[in-house]
Amino acid sequence: MTQMAQKKIAKKIVQAKSGNPVLRDFAEPVPLEEIKSDKIQKIIEDMKNSLATEEEGVAIAAPQIGAPLRIFVVSKKIFQLIDAGKNDKERFGDLVFINPEIIKLSKDKEVMEEGCLSVRDYYGKIKRSTKATVRAYDENGSVFERGGSWLLAQIFQHEIDHLNGILFIDSAKDVQKIVKEKKIEKNN
Repeated sequence: MTQMAQKKIAKKIVQAKSGNPVLRDFAEPVPLEEIKSDKIQKIIEDMKNSLATEEEGVAIAAPQIGAPLRIFVVSKKIFQLIDAGKNDKERFGDLVFINPEIIKLSKDKEVMEEGCLSVRDYYGKIKRSTKATVRAYDENGSVFERGGSWLLAQIFQHEIDHLNGILFIDSAKDVQKIVKEKKIEKNN
């Protein structure tokens, strides 16, 4: 994919400041018989491509690309970080959650730093459960459960909030605009 095509895909991420209601509406469940349809598979592909263009993006919900559906994708980058000590990084791929529901949250909560691709350059502190388990369907229509702690649990909660029309800034404290410097590569 050319750099120009990547930029076009990255522009598909809906920004909260645009006022687009897709970020505030409750996303619709995907009918199970439609999971393997071209339409749903294209949305998943668009989500993965958009996420891949974001250096700091670790997950994305379908409403963030304008699709009001209960789907989110967690980047393979997270699984590589979590299992960094393992040598078989080739086995990791993006993980797709369709019609996800949190089935278990720990009572233990911590204040965590959080940002969002749809609230560009803003970061805040939000209290999240340190462990979460989600039940969902994958892109092939198979049901699965995935548990996670700390960062992964935070991602599950953040993305399901998106599917419920909730942005992290709705409950975050100490929200600040922090524009990170872009890396400049020099030719030697």
